[in-house]
Amino acid sequence: MERGDALFDGDQLIAFGPELSVAADAVTVWTAPPRTLLAPLLVDPHSHLEDPETGSAETLTSLSREAISAGYGTVALLPKAASWRDRPERLTLKPIGGLEVRLWGAITRSGNGIELAPLGDQLNCGAIGLSDGEAMPPLPLLERLLLLGEADAAPLMVAPRDPALTQAGLVREGVDTLRLGWPPDPVNSELLPLHTLLALAPRAPQLRLMNLSTAAGLELLAAAPEPVPASVSWWHLLVDHSSLDPLADGWVVLPSLGSSVDRAALRQALRDGHLLAVAVHHSPLDHEEHLLPLDQRPAGVAGFQAVLPALWQELVDGDGWRPDELWQALSWGGSIFLGLEPERLQTGSRRWLLFDPDAEHQPRKASLASNRPLTRVPLRGQVLATGLLEPALWDLD
Repeated sequence: MERGDALFDGDQLIAFGPELSVAADAVTVWTAPPRTLLAPLLVDPHSHLEDPETGSAETLTSLSREAISAGYGTVALLPKAASWRDRPERLTLKPIGGLEVRLWGAITRSGNGIELAPLGDQLNCGAIGLSDGEAMPPLPLLERLLLLGEADAAPLMVAPRDPALTQAGLVREGVDTLRLGWPPDPVNSELLPLHTLLALAPRAPQLRLMNLSTAAGLELLAAAPEPVPASVSWWHLLVDHSSLDPLADGWVVLPSLGSSVDRAALRQALRDGHLLAVAVHHSPLDHEEHLLPLDQRPAGVAGFQAVLPALWQELVDGDGWRPDELWQALSWGGSIFLGLEPERLQTGSRRWLLFDPDAEHQPRKASLASNRPLTRVPLRGQVLATGLLEPALWDLD
């Protein structure tokens, strides 16, 4: 990395680098404050938004504000919704504020795992790929999908998770799970579907694996004859069931929260390239849902603004990652996962962010979700500005 200056005209990047003349893919250091980074925007390969217009947990407007404030330039939304996005007329969302919103089409109608959705029609109408979200569709349907050949050119994202094997567990099985009294989710709820998907992978080069979560699953992935692109949730990189405060948000997530061994393995696999991309997997809950007992509450954590600061502190300052390694996980890997051109700094573009890893701040009030973790204390690390955020909201003082 080089130290240099950056020149802006309003929200457009005019020039940057030592000579203020050359664009680059790599993260470039801005001169003040000392560690502030000028960098490409971030990419989220999968998140949820069930009611874009009138949702009490989140709307497209509030999600866009939240994502842009966090430095994200692209967010891909899973098809689960109040009206499942499983046919062409439901694959229309108007972007807000310059955020690129990509839509995953559905593999099966309403995600029911019974009947294939109109695959080609969805892709022809702009779906970035196909996915049923949190669970693996039945193998015969995946076989039929491959036989039809309608989706050969688009990403096919499948979660290696079988809800029937979880035994209603809330936290991944292990010694800490027993000690804390949590209902355990067996490792086999990930391993058995993963075995099946890796066997299918040679015939499905477009296959993507969503949210791997166990060290045992990573061993299978690393042993596969051909690499299969896979994502991991940011929350699984940050916490485990031995380190999370018993009263904190974030216990009930999909896939289940694992052990410290799982967390360490996920971090190493991401750094080694066995995992391609970090997903926010934003799963907003409204106030009433958030008040439910844990065993009745819908799973997931929400919010974008904590992702970059928390992972910078843990991986760059804590584990010694280079900034470009973190951007590979949070930006360029996500683009590749979605089949998009990687984000890059370009003169005349609004697709840039400024990040100060040392600034302490309270996140902007953007998301409507009640299940945002890490809100009790100020965050260390702040996106000061981005070309997608109104200049009046920049924090450059």
